[in-house]
Amino acid sequence: MPKTLKKFSFAIGALIGLLVLIAIGLRLFLDVNAYKPRFEAAASGVLGVEVSVGGRLGIGFFPGLLVTLEDVRIRNRGTDIVTAKVARLGIEFLPLLQNKVRIETVALEYARISIEKGRDGKFNFEKSEATRGVLPALNLARISLTDGTLLYADKLSGKGFEAENCGLDVRRFQLSARERPGIMKYLSLAAELDCGEVRTKNYAASDLKFSVAGTNGVFDFKPLTMNVFGVQGLGSIRADFAGAIPLYQVHYSLPRFHIEALLKTLSPQNLAAGSMDLTVDLLMRGKTMHELRRTARGNISLRGKNLILEGRDLDQELARYETSQNFNLVDVGAYILTGPIGLVVTKGYDFARIVQKSGGRSEIRTFVSDWKMDKGVARAQDVAMATNENRIALRGSLDFANERFAEVTVALIDARGCATLRQTIRGSFQKPVVEKPSTLKALTGPVLKLFNKARGVFPGGECDVFYAGSVAPPK
Repeated sequence: MPKTLKKFSFAIGALIGLLVLIAIGLRLFLDVNAYKPRFEAAASGVLGVEVSVGGRLGIGFFPGLLVTLEDVRIRNRGTDIVTAKVARLGIEFLPLLQNKVRIETVALEYARISIEKGRDGKFNFEKSEATRGVLPALNLARISLTDGTLLYADKLSGKGFEAENCGLDVRRFQLSARERPGIMKYLSLAAELDCGEVRTKNYAASDLKFSVAGTNGVFDFKPLTMNVFGVQGLGSIRADFAGAIPLYQVHYSLPRFHIEALLKTLSPQNLAAGSMDLTVDLLMRGKTMHELRRTARGNISLRGKNLILEGRDLDQELARYETSQNFNLVDVGAYILTGPIGLVVTKGYDFARIVQKSGGRSEIRTFVSDWKMDKGVARAQDVAMATNENRIALRGSLDFANERFAEVTVALIDARGCATLRQTIRGSFQKPVVEKPSTLKALTGPVLKLFNKARGVFPGGECDVFYAGSVAPPK
């Protein structure tokens, strides 16, 4: 071996040995916990929030400078943002020689991250007016999270979710220097997230996974997968925070999901069985749920075939209708509305009462529920279902911005698409007003029989076509 190379090897070995001795000496004689207040103050200054370490602070030197913190808590505006049993910070060694602290990696174990949006529209991680000022840029090579819990709550709308058993791996995290509150438009990152379970007030999903990449506040979440109602859905989200008002593009499909799992959120009883296909394509803009509903536009579709509706024999009830006059089309309309957007509309509807009203079951040969959204109003494009003997359709709009029914009418349709029986729903989603039945439904006895005979004599008479969609009449 050349002498120069030997000298270089000896020098490297000596340097490593010296560093080992220094590390051992520091671990034996230096009380790193005495520096905990200085660390908390420095971290609070960099992040612009309150950072505290309730447990011990440890230090290691290999493979690099590693600071271990126990019982870490990050707070802002009076609420916890992050709590972690253990946090490990990888710190670059050379900047320390210049009295600078540069964090390269962050690893959190058993962490709980809580994002809260207050009634004032501000997030709990945003700076308050009293502490507003320039925050320095922050660049991290890697952030990881294991065995974590993620929570989100909107205090104004009451909406939110909780995700458990989460793992996060951020490969690039860059936050530009900023003055105004909020961080999203100054953020760039590339990351992957997976969670074992996600719960909202009405739903539960599992195996949530997505990749996200974004620069300067524009993020693409794709592919986004999760198991909902017994099957895996696939989608993508683009979230644009670069402008004054956030913009969201949502694409999602859930093929052949179990309708019984969806209806379980409305009633513990078994209401229906079968599989359906859901597709969602929406564009929304806003800072609050109300603004998102008011600006939503796009398409929502739910379709299915050969479904079983438990608790009611619709064909039998309609066949007996002339004598009983005891049939409510709005109840059937509630089933139709229990499509992609119906859970919002029918949240106060008594589904248990519908099921207990009669017995038997109905076969739904075809079910179509296609809606077009514009400025928060969903207009029925093709909403109908066909049993073995009858066809029922729905027309009208659902005003989600004001949470009201806009002239929603449910009708029994003949082979020509004419309405032979109809009812209309108006008013708020919470307290809808169901109008009295149409004139045809009110006809009884000889008058009804005479009308039916006249209809048989003049089968080709004119009518206002109520439905001309894709659901064919029973054969």
